[in-house]
Amino acid sequence: MVSERPLLIPSPRSPQQPQPSNFSSKKTIPIYPNQSFNNPISRKFDLGMDQDQNRATPFDRNNNTHFNDSASASRRSIVDDGDFSFVSATESFSRSMSKTPSRYPSRAANQSERFVSSQKDISDEDARLVYVNDPERTNERFEFAKNSIRTAKYSIFTFLPRNLFEQFHRVAYIYFLVIAILNQLPQLAVFGRATSILPLAFVLLVTAVKDAYEDWRRHQSDRIENNREALVLKDGQFEPKRWKEIRVGEILKVSANDTLPCDLVLLSTSDPTGVAYIQTINLDGESNLKTRYAKQETMSKKEKIQGLIKCEKPNRNIYGFQANMEIDEKRVSLGPSNIILRGCELKNTVWAIGVVVYAGRDTKVMLNNSGAPSKRSRLETQMNREIILLSVFLAALCAIVSTCAGFWLVRHRDELDYLPYYRKKDFSEDKESSYNYTGLGLEILYTFFMSVIVFQIMIPISLYISMELVRMGQAYFMIGDARMYDEASNSRFQCRALNINEDLGQIKYIFSDKTGTLTENKMEFQCASIQGVDYSCGKAQDGSSIRVSGEIWRPKMNVKADPELQRFLRNGKETEEEKNTHNFFLALATCNTMVPLVVETEDPVVKLVDYQGESPDEQALVYAAATYGFMLVERTSGHIVVDVHGERQRFDVLGLHEFDSDRKRMSVIIGCPDKTVKIFVKGADTSMFNLIDKTLNLYITNATENHIQTYSSLGLRTLVIGMRELSRSEFEQWQFSYEKASTSLIGRAALLRGVAVNVETNLHLLGASAIEDKLQHGVPQAIESLRQAGIKVWVLTGDKQETAISIGYSCKLLTNEMTQITINKNSKESCKKSLEEALTMSKKFAGVGYGRNPLALIIDGTSLVHILETELEEQLFQLAIKCSVVLCCRVAPLQKAGIVALIKDRTDDMTLAIGDGANDVSMIQMADVGIGISGQEGRQAVMASDFAMGQFRFLVPLLLVHGHWNYQRMGYMLLYNFYRNAVFVVILFWYVLYTAFTLTTAISEWSSVLYSIIYTSLPTIVVAILDKDLSRKTLLKFPQLYGAGQRQESYNLKLFLLTMADTLWQSMVIFFIPLFAYRHSTIDRTSIGDLWTIAVVILVNIHLAMDIMRWTLIAHSSVWGSIIATCICVMVLDAIISLPGYWSIFNIATTGTFWLCLLGILIVALVPRFVVKVFNQYLNPSDIQVSREAEKFWNSRELERVELEMNPLSEPHRIL
Repeated sequence: MVSERPLLIPSPRSPQQPQPSNFSSKKTIPIYPNQSFNNPISRKFDLGMDQDQNRATPFDRNNNTHFNDSASASRRSIVDDGDFSFVSATESFSRSMSKTPSRYPSRAANQSERFVSSQKDISDEDARLVYVNDPERTNERFEFAKNSIRTAKYSIFTFLPRNLFEQFHRVAYIYFLVIAILNQLPQLAVFGRATSILPLAFVLLVTAVKDAYEDWRRHQSDRIENNREALVLKDGQFEPKRWKEIRVGEILKVSANDTLPCDLVLLSTSDPTGVAYIQTINLDGESNLKTRYAKQETMSKKEKIQGLIKCEKPNRNIYGFQANMEIDEKRVSLGPSNIILRGCELKNTVWAIGVVVYAGRDTKVMLNNSGAPSKRSRLETQMNREIILLSVFLAALCAIVSTCAGFWLVRHRDELDYLPYYRKKDFSEDKESSYNYTGLGLEILYTFFMSVIVFQIMIPISLYISMELVRMGQAYFMIGDARMYDEASNSRFQCRALNINEDLGQIKYIFSDKTGTLTENKMEFQCASIQGVDYSCGKAQDGSSIRVSGEIWRPKMNVKADPELQRFLRNGKETEEEKNTHNFFLALATCNTMVPLVVETEDPVVKLVDYQGESPDEQALVYAAATYGFMLVERTSGHIVVDVHGERQRFDVLGLHEFDSDRKRMSVIIGCPDKTVKIFVKGADTSMFNLIDKTLNLYITNATENHIQTYSSLGLRTLVIGMRELSRSEFEQWQFSYEKASTSLIGRAALLRGVAVNVETNLHLLGASAIEDKLQHGVPQAIESLRQAGIKVWVLTGDKQETAISIGYSCKLLTNEMTQITINKNSKESCKKSLEEALTMSKKFAGVGYGRNPLALIIDGTSLVHILETELEEQLFQLAIKCSVVLCCRVAPLQKAGIVALIKDRTDDMTLAIGDGANDVSMIQMADVGIGISGQEGRQAVMASDFAMGQFRFLVPLLLVHGHWNYQRMGYMLLYNFYRNAVFVVILFWYVLYTAFTLTTAISEWSSVLYSIIYTSLPTIVVAILDKDLSRKTLLKFPQLYGAGQRQESYNLKLFLLTMADTLWQSMVIFFIPLFAYRHSTIDRTSIGDLWTIAVVILVNIHLAMDIMRWTLIAHSSVWGSIIATCICVMVLDAIISLPGYWSIFNIATTGTFWLCLLGILIVALVPRFVVKVFNQYLNPSDIQVSREAEKFWNSRELERVELEMNPLSEPHRIL
């Protein structure tokens, strides 16, 4: 993906006054440009010189460098240092070239006009026009959004209709709404009208209350945010104004540590060079300081500025911004380095002034304000199949009732005039009249719909609420698990998507990033190859220290240093080899964007230099340079200062080409104290060796390549360092090309990239660096446990093949027993041939992946370019599923998503993707379950994930423990809810068959309503949250137990059908035992209805109790408490004189037959289930049952030594 960030930005500068920082618990201050150093020597300078704002740097903010004598004279910067006077490097460079006539000044004089006429402009229709400090004119044509934000979903007027609309997206809710409507019709009314609406209303009310509370909290947050105050320029003075009243075009002033209220184009700052430091942790989660700059044209004007900004329309790209500013009849280009976004915090800068270009909902942070990704669990998707089957079963019952009713009407057609339920004539008056009989056809139809109403609870409406409550409870325990708490980052497990908890127990494939996920992403410099010599015998030691105003400054981080190399750098010999070594470390110290900060220690004399920036790799290299005596001590917008073995040397920064994924390198152009201009370049070996001058020493090139190969085999990250001097003509050509590209609004990034490519050529090879990214703690053990659990771990990384393979061995992903298949080709034909050969080889191995000869596939991104989205995908899939490990190297973010889709689209197996960086977002969102690591690369992955945690090793307890529990509990809860409601419905069905199909019910309508809500709902929720089939220790001891979820042992069609068969038997027992017991009595229907109600509640709770694995006080209270609550409710309902069945329970419960029926029902109904469970457990026990028996009869020490034979791991399920 092409980066929209600028490829060239000025270097940052340290601010003038100290401000608090969040990087250390100790006080941190920036390195100030006015700090004085001791012992000035030749070719160094007084840092206080930077206070002279008239000093010219080689580039001003717009890179308008003029090499004429008058400009040089007027902008000359000379600092007397004893007998030595220092002249700025670029000025000296310009004068050294003055012997050759130059046409550059005349060309530069008119370049602004040339660019205006030559560049493709943005039309007024396609751009946003912002008149600086003129909000009235800005908003005259288009009323831009004000700065008021709203994250709440509802208002008082829209809450009810919108919330109902969202809730009725669930088809089951529509079903119950139709049922309630049918029951309102007089011809179909079975229950009371209010009673039929109550279940649906209760469910809707509970969800609505939850949504209303959450939205109320959002309203509160919005109110607090909108009423914050900021300083807005009005009549020449900055006055406080509420955030929600800020408009586009107004000028704001922000102070240190303040949060930006909207998106501002920076106009000026407290720093003379216009630099401002910001922290974007609220935007992208990155805590490192970033630099933004004000244009020199706006720095001097401050609050008096007037101008026009023509910028792109609001968009979500937080890394991109394109605009032009017209000021003083001059056009200035604006880019991402000139805009500060809402939500950022101003750090280490006293104040900053900017103009509002985007406000409120148009700001980039609000346009990117999306919630956690919404995914449906596999179990919930499978549940739809059972709901359809239950619907068919319900339709069959209704069809049976209506058909039988039709036959009954035909058989008794001569008696219909007098039968109470089907009377055709009305005899209540003197004259006979036709009664409410509609004919045979309509009566059958009415009977069908009335049956649907009576049997409506076949599909449990309360199931959805139960699932949400269970998931919330499961998430609570996952978040509170101390074993998934990361002390290093002080982060707990995060559950961002509550609806896929159970999917964690069915994972078959894990797709993992390497850097920051398997490794710590805390880089440590290990060794270097300089001029063909390997320096890799170092040990960690303190870096070089310098004295500043009586204080000792030393690097904060210790780095391994080679003693021989340190002595070589200090011997002072002016040899060619020493110059190259000097340039190597100078490149490490200058070719970066690190900002040096001073951290105070307990010793007031000793200060630590802490380097802050966006790249951990750069940080490690700068610390390495400091250890070898090249300490970066100051960075400004125009120059940097490096202390070289006690000598402070200043280098003017002429340009910085940032790293991008296409070039895979970065470069800096600097003016040196020896009046030369050099370009230092560092990057990946694949991109750098093509740029090396082939006419130079080939021995050094070959030796460096061999050393890089060795470093990569050790799992180290390598960078190649190169440089060359630029002539005057090359420098002028580069500057002109850059200015032309930077002012273009169309394709600016590509043009700037082209400028960088043109100047980064014919380099002199200095050497290579090697950085170690250490494995996270517990990664090898975690991968081994996951493999034993039958989970295949694939690693998708952007590193080179050798580095990835080395890390694979380190983390036990690869083993010596594996047969490696490597596909590293550059054409489609060669890839096809390699795939065919690999497939042939794989067929020779029996039991591939789980036998003696497991396979490992290693493939690079170049090969994937020719394979993905072509006919070769199928061959790659066939090969990959036969491999135990797949290692993809040099892959792009979209290729990562393509690999995940390769498995997800072709199998039924569950996939999980885990990563820590923005480049992992695509695969995280593609996988069934996405997990973000709270790492060093920001929080983009976390914000796009379903779950987030601090370490890769936490996957083991998450999947093997919580995932197993969640799946087992949720699977059982679904089956139990289907059984619980179906047994009640079938009882009603049997009763209808014995009452002339009239659809009268013996069970009161209130008991029917309360059955799913109060009588039986709580126990299943408690069990689904708290029950544990196995202990944590057993699940971790035997990872193979995780295979139960992969094989869908807790929820499948076979279990559903068996449950329904058991349901049919139990309903028959409940209905017919009381029927036979009271067949000769005069008991009324409400009394026997109460018996059936109490019997079914006791039965389903005893049924649940038989399956509870671990009894707790809460489990006892819920199960037995539900039975007691049911008896109390029945007695209360029968004590209300206005309701049918007054005092029925008190009459029937006083007889012995009642209690004998209850006992007989429980025994007869549950014996078959008990017998089947016992025989199944002894004749064909599952892994879980065997392990549970082991837990019962062995103590903890014996269990650690025991070996249990498990079922074989399942192979992938191919989608047909």
